[in-house]
Amino acid sequence: MRQDVRLLGDVLGEVIRDSAGPELLADVEHLRRAVIEARRGARDASAGDEIAALVASWSLVRADQVARAFTVYFHLANLAEEHQRIRVLRARDTGQQPVRESLDAAVAELSHDVGREHLVQLLASLRVHLVLTAHPTEARRRAVVSALRRVSELLDVLDDPRTGAMDRAETRRALHENIDLLWRTSQLRIKAMDPIDEVRTVMAAFDETLFRVVPVVYRELDRALAGQASGQTSSPVPAFLRFGSWVGADRDGNPFVTAQVTREAAAIQAEHVLRALETATTRIGRALTLHEGSAPPATALRRALAAASAAHPELLAEITERSPQEPYRTYLLYVAQRLAATRARHADLAYRGPAEYLADLRVVQESLAAAGAAKQAFGELQHLVWQAETFGFHLAGLEVRQHSDVHARALAELRAAGPPGIGDGDGPDGSGLDGSLDGGPRSAETEEVLATFRAVAWVQDRFGADACRRYVVSFTRSADDIAAVYELARYAMAGGPVPELDVVPLFESAADLTNAPDVLTGMLAIPEVTRRLAANGRELEAMLGYSDSAKELGPASATLRLFDAQAKLAEWAAGHAVRLTLFHGRGGALGRGGGPAGRAVLAQAPGSVNGSFKVTEQGEVIFARYGQQVIAKRHLEQVSSAVLLASSPRIADRNAAAAAAYRDVADRIDAAARSAFRSLVETDGFADWFARISPLGEIGQLRIGSRPAKRGLTPAGPGAVATMDLTDLRAIPWVFAWSQTRMNLPGWFGLGSGLAAISGAEAADGSDGAEVLRRAYRDWPLFSVLLDNAEMSLAKTDRLIGARYLALGGRDDLTKRVLAEYDLTRRLVLAVTGHDRLLEDKQVLSRAVALRDPYVDALSYLQLRALTALRGPIPDEERDRLERLLLVTVNGVAAGLQNTG
Repeated sequence: MRQDVRLLGDVLGEVIRDSAGPELLADVEHLRRAVIEARRGARDASAGDEIAALVASWSLVRADQVARAFTVYFHLANLAEEHQRIRVLRARDTGQQPVRESLDAAVAELSHDVGREHLVQLLASLRVHLVLTAHPTEARRRAVVSALRRVSELLDVLDDPRTGAMDRAETRRALHENIDLLWRTSQLRIKAMDPIDEVRTVMAAFDETLFRVVPVVYRELDRALAGQASGQTSSPVPAFLRFGSWVGADRDGNPFVTAQVTREAAAIQAEHVLRALETATTRIGRALTLHEGSAPPATALRRALAAASAAHPELLAEITERSPQEPYRTYLLYVAQRLAATRARHADLAYRGPAEYLADLRVVQESLAAAGAAKQAFGELQHLVWQAETFGFHLAGLEVRQHSDVHARALAELRAAGPPGIGDGDGPDGSGLDGSLDGGPRSAETEEVLATFRAVAWVQDRFGADACRRYVVSFTRSADDIAAVYELARYAMAGGPVPELDVVPLFESAADLTNAPDVLTGMLAIPEVTRRLAANGRELEAMLGYSDSAKELGPASATLRLFDAQAKLAEWAAGHAVRLTLFHGRGGALGRGGGPAGRAVLAQAPGSVNGSFKVTEQGEVIFARYGQQVIAKRHLEQVSSAVLLASSPRIADRNAAAAAAYRDVADRIDAAARSAFRSLVETDGFADWFARISPLGEIGQLRIGSRPAKRGLTPAGPGAVATMDLTDLRAIPWVFAWSQTRMNLPGWFGLGSGLAAISGAEAADGSDGAEVLRRAYRDWPLFSVLLDNAEMSLAKTDRLIGARYLALGGRDDLTKRVLAEYDLTRRLVLAVTGHDRLLEDKQVLSRAVALRDPYVDALSYLQLRALTALRGPIPDEERDRLERLLLVTVNGVAAGLQNTG
């Protein structure tokens, strides 16, 4: 990795020198040496003052160039780390023993714990549902990501020992070309992203990674179960992965996501998956050159060929002429033509749905198996079956999300006008041509709510109910919020067929989490819910919001409250004979429920996983996890293996026993941590202070997503620091802005106070509180994950530089409180974990953070220069350049810390 970093850094240095002159390179090196030397010294304020003076001596143009240099360097360093991770993953896979956190390891452990029979039962109910969202946390432009992908491919060539001297020379030339292009590409978006841009961006992850990796994951599990027989016999592995998407469907607080956008999103997804299936079917079909004499087709395949010839004689004759006496090749190429017709909407040849396509694949598979060609039946063809079962013809189920208050306003307006279905029938939905009911005009908001339901009906009619069935209600407070969705659907369809809906309550606030079981009980009395439960085997879904609960309660209290909510909901489900899937709305950052996904699954409340796990994959996490096939496979294996293990009685019993043993400890930590956090954010003037010390107001100018940073946001004028209201501020900019200050406050604040409530007290058994905390860290996975995540957040915190940001607010009282809680949390986390320094037990990660810190420092000092100036009176002609400098550094710090929101 050091070799890669050195190579990429040297090429970047040459590019900077050649394109901008040796003086710029000298300034970059001057700053680089200064921040490294400051880290080696005593780290006092005087060293920081000297660095601040250095960056202040440059013109704004030069400061912007230096910031760009460090930002591009971080993009390249991240790429080198990614390559090293891939090397390590490949090196670990020796085949001698199962890789840790792999499906092979999970199968071995469960076979020992519960036996093969119970393992097969677990597999039958296994479901891992990953939902991609457009949360605005990917700070890199798509052009930058594409340039980095090309650099990555070139590194692969240089890494290959088979590469010859001529090819190596050409690769190095191409490397210079692409890094030069990366340097000359703007790091900032000129045009704001719209929702369709976001849809197409996510499609890149599907095209380049997900579609290819999914069957590889299934094959790994099949190999773990069947051993050498894998690929030669019928597979016991179900297609347990499912994908959902909020991209182009989540309209909560985003006025740019409209009914038309949702329709377009569904059409784009279908285009991509149908094209992918067509390509794969064609490739596999062309390879199945088995002669009918060596592998006679079964009766079912002969009938299918005859039916195809009768329905489309010219097409089948053309294919048969190219593939004489090759029935398997002929039929699969015909199937590929039907997929092309489905994509082009040619009704006479198109499939009516994925079930028909899967039936055709199985006809070929069963015929091959009957003819003795088992390797062809259960090899690549099985991969295609798995892909079709996973993605269908819609790729990912679109999930509409809207705020309960929006529904309430629309329903009040509609009820005042009259019951559903009484429009005069002139409009397309049975309403008046002017968008009215009984002559009363409807507001634009209400009209869009109704149009959304009509869009859902259109998507279901065209792509099937699975393409857009779920409707998430933000801030669900009662079952009435769920019933409102069904009533609105009836209004929208005006007496016509209502789309099939699974309405999902989203519990986000502390009060809503406490009230969640009562809401679900109320839902059982809603006729539409009752009918859905009868139709789907009593399956129900409820979503838990990690981001907003952490912003309200602080990280420690939110983690503990969410665990309690999961336990109570699992108990509720068991008592009502409901198979409940908990949908975890986890962000990428530690302050929004992020962190290692596998460990998080294993720490869930007993009974809350039960073979089914659903979670959001947000923003920068999508490309971090699904940008490279090797890393994507590893992530999917980690999550899937953890879901299997968490569903076993041993893990559930362990978590239940630990939670019961440390119930009193958790309650006291919760109370003290919540009190400390709420005391801080409820201090008079805190919100405006936060806006002054961070680039919160400027983050929106990055144009990294279509959604505003605040529900109902009205942007402040140029240079103004908007008056803040934390209630409506979204969790992403809250976390993003704190990470830029280097304090990372949402990841740890309050935990120190919570631990202090225990560490100085005596337990009931006479042991001191510190020992109780150490036992809890050892025995309770949830508590261990909480402290380890906080330790990571603390490791990415820089107290010295953070204090400079805090000072910008002119509130010594708030500065002292934040720094005192940091000192307390750091001291107690180290004491409980038994570490002498942060991340002591994670040497590779600790080393990576330490190597990055000086370079992030350079960008922070440049950012502080811009932020300080923008918070004071400045000439208008300087404002644009200062804001640009600030935004470039925001982008760079995000790359350096490897997280945004």
